[in-house]
Amino acid sequence: MPKKSRSTVNWQPIGALPLIGSMIDGLLDEAEKQYANLEACRSKPHVLDDYTAHRVTKVYSDQAEDLLLYEEQLSRWKSLNLDTPQRQEVDRLAAQVPTIRERITAILALAEELKKGTIETVLAKSDFEIGMEFLLGKRKP
Repeated sequence: MPKKSRSTVNWQPIGALPLIGSMIDGLLDEAEKQYANLEACRSKPHVLDDYTAHRVTKVYSDQAEDLLLYEEQLSRWKSLNLDTPQRQEVDRLAAQVPTIRERITAILALAEELKKGTIETVLAKSDFEIGMEFLLGKRKP
């Protein structure tokens, strides 16, 4: 579902459940992978550049907004007379949305933290500043 205002959203019929389900599953899988990637950078944020850190923030801020659309779509489907497999799938997907939201929140917080140590930030510091950070235990070799 592309990012749109609620008034122009093209709500999907229940026949689109497999498509929307794969999109939600993909969001969760991708958010888990991205969090793991950023977590690996925590001890060495200088491997990131400013562009990447800002891009992560932009993409995941947009995805956080898109979650509202998925929630509304699932809510609309819940109000229908669904068969048992459809109801189970809608419930499963609805249960994933809070997990995705939590992971996106964690990604955004981690991206903000990592922005403070990007390669551009490190290169802007003097040798003295970097040396002092190292001696004070704020930076690892």
